[in-house]
Amino acid sequence: MTKINNSLVAAAIAAAAMSSAFPAAASEPIPVNQAIKNVVLVHGAFADGSGWRGVYDNLSKRGYRVTIVQNPLTSLEDDVAATQRALEQQDGPVILVGHSWGGTIITEAGVDAKVAGLVYVSALSPDAGETTAQQYQGFAPASEFVIETTKDGFGYVSPTKFKDGFAHDVSDADASFMRDSQVPINMSAFGTKLQNAAWRLKPSWAVIATEDKAFDQAMLIHMAERINARITKVSASHALFMTQPEVVADTIDQAAKAVSAKAQR
Repeated sequence: MTKINNSLVAAAIAAAAMSSAFPAAASEPIPVNQAIKNVVLVHGAFADGSGWRGVYDNLSKRGYRVTIVQNPLTSLEDDVAATQRALEQQDGPVILVGHSWGGTIITEAGVDAKVAGLVYVSALSPDAGETTAQQYQGFAPASEFVIETTKDGFGYVSPTKFKDGFAHDVSDADASFMRDSQVPINMSAFGTKLQNAAWRLKPSWAVIATEDKAFDQAMLIHMAERINARITKVSASHALFMTQPEVVADTIDQAAKAVSAKAQR
C-alpha cells in the first residue's frame, strides 16, 4: 500500500485553509509533476455510481485517474469495505469524494494512508463516536425529502416526492429514471457509530447545493464549518453530483492542486 508521508498531510491541511483558489479549465490538462492524480468517487443512498458520469468525464479529460465506488448500501461496514477496495487499486495519493451518505463513508474510510484530501458534496460528516442520524438533531426536517421503508428495513425516496425532494433540476424523464432505478439503503446504517473521523486528519473541501431539499441548509453549513472545509456553494438540488459536474470537478481539482502545490514546496 502506498503511504503519504507526514509532511504531505501537514502541507495538505495547511492548504485547505488557504483563501486563494486553484482554478482550471476542464480542457486544461493537469501538470505532469502534480503529486495528486487519483480521484475516488463515492455515491450516496438511493443512487449508484453512474450518477458521477459527468464528473468522471470532466476529470478524466484533465488527466486524472478516476475510480467510482459501487456501494451495496447494506451497512456502513460494507460500504466502507467497497471504498477500501477502490483505494487499494490506486497507485498513489488520492482525493476521496463523497456525496450525501457517501460523506459518512469517506469520513470512516478516509483515514487510509493513500487519502490526501476529502471533498464533501452536499454530504454528511459525523465525528468518531457519532452516528449519521445524530447529524440531523437540532435542524429543521426535510419535509420534501420523504423516505419510505420496506418490511426488511430498507429505505427509498417516496416515488411521489422523488423529483421535488431529490432532483428538481433535472428533466422529468431523467428524474423518472432515477426514481425507478433507486438503490435502497439499509436504514440501520444511519444508526452505526463511526470509529474514525478522517476530516480530523486530512484537509477537507465542501460543495453545498443551496436548493438541497434532503438536508436543512443550516445543517449542511454547520457540518462543513465544523470540519473546517473550504466551502463552495452552487444553486442546485441534492442531485448536484449529476447536475453540476463542472463545479464539483473544479472543487476536486482545486483540492488536488492545493495538496500537490504545498507538498512540492
